[in-house]
Amino acid sequence: MDLGLKGKLALVTGASQGLGYAVARLLAEEGSRVAINSRSTEKIAIAAERIYADTGQPVLKVPGDLVHHHTADQVIQQTIEKFGGLDLLVVNTGGPPTGSLSDLPDQAWQNAFELTFLSNMRLIRASLSHLKKSTSPSILTITSIAVKQPIPNLILSNSIRSATIGLTKSLALELGQFGIRVNSILPGWTATERVTELMENRAHLNGTSIEDEIQKQTREIPLGRFSKPEEFAKVAAFLVSPAASYITGVMLNVDGGIYKGIF
Repeated sequence: MDLGLKGKLALVTGASQGLGYAVARLLAEEGSRVAINSRSTEKIAIAAERIYADTGQPVLKVPGDLVHHHTADQVIQQTIEKFGGLDLLVVNTGGPPTGSLSDLPDQAWQNAFELTFLSNMRLIRASLSHLKKSTSPSILTITSIAVKQPIPNLILSNSIRSATIGLTKSLALELGQFGIRVNSILPGWTATERVTELMENRAHLNGTSIEDEIQKQTREIPLGRFSKPEEFAKVAAFLVSPAASYITGVMLNVDGGIYKGIF
């Protein structure tokens, strides 16, 4: 199937590694012009070089920490100045720290809210005037299966990512009149750097090894393994593409079946 992504103008945030990187790489492979954002100038340069080496597509590097209020506007502006427009926005941020309610002070909640929700909102808001000019505009937020099935010791993520789901659904209703589609993917356990950190944390708390914790977690997944980032990226590429032109307001699990609910 031709997804219709060739020549599309895309921005992917949190794209120096993990899920964001996998999505950016696949969009480039499909022929999109891709801008990638990360707070690490060094990591984003390495990511851009890898994508170019693998796909032959030059990548625009737009570094900046989206936790800061002004960064979203700057990232969008730099992308527009280079590309002349924007069709696809993939909003991805790092996850907040682990911990339980009694472990986390107010400042940890405030920091997590800035990172996990407000950065998403600001980036989408800054992009709207440009997306409205596109013939196939699409926004994808990347959240977590934790919004449906909370994960132990991740109360910040469990709580605050749910706000992004509320934003996603609200925007799907609000922006449909402009032809802008807004969806979210709820990834489960995927073999990324972030998940490795979570497994290390569990191993430390439980006095086990990372391998023990991975085996314990995979026993809860019907497909019996963690996802590969490339598998997630294929779903993301479809959802933002013109091939999914009548899909909006969807919160799609990509979790190997770990979510136990019916809906």
